[in-house]
Amino acid sequence: MRTHEKVLARIESDLAAGRWALGERLPAERALAEELGVSRPSVREAIRILEAMGIIRTAVGSGPDAGATVIDRPAAGLGAAVRLHVASGTLPVHDVVATRVALETWAVREAALAAGADDEAGRLVREMSAPGLAVDEFVRLDQDFHLTIARRAGNQLVEAILTGLRSAVHDYVARGVAGLPSWPDTARRLCAEHQQILDAVTAGDADGAERATRDHIVGFYRETGLAGG
Repeated sequence: MRTHEKVLARIESDLAAGRWALGERLPAERALAEELGVSRPSVREAIRILEAMGIIRTAVGSGPDAGATVIDRPAAGLGAAVRLHVASGTLPVHDVVATRVALETWAVREAALAAGADDEAGRLVREMSAPGLAVDEFVRLDQDFHLTIARRAGNQLVEAILTGLRSAVHDYVARGVAGLPSWPDTARRLCAEHQQILDAVTAGDADGAERATRDHIVGFYRETGLAGG
């Protein structure tokens, strides 16, 4: 085990033991290095990794916000890891779609059980319905809509994974759009399906929301020919 990995293991142990709470600052690099018996560069490398993972936030200077502070952003690190694996090309489109279906149908069911209106999701549907909207803007709003609904389920891990899949979803949607006979017709249908999902969630119709979400995701995948027939 490399030295900075030992530092990570120790910090992980201390976090699990409750030595540092959310919003609390870690000791300075020098103090941590002396306490752990390692070099300051090893501590600095461990801190960089923890920041990339979304566990801590660092700030320079000497004020009250300076140094490394424990935060709670699980989507940051997990999302970055998923994006890197997707970018490497090791995750096929079919697996991305299947994962979306599994996670989003669960999330939309949970969102429907909570019921109630969602002003943000409604605004996104209205913006997507604007005539002549560019494809990239439509796709961005589409992804925002799905994440907004999924966020209502209240599961940070599901939200983090879906956030990490966002670039992969954008890529396969963009490829699929290029092969459609009429994007405007498809866009209108997708908007109607988004409204159907939102209506089911708002009404507390968990079965309807789940069914509409599955049909929506799988339907586009098949329509574009990405499913390979």
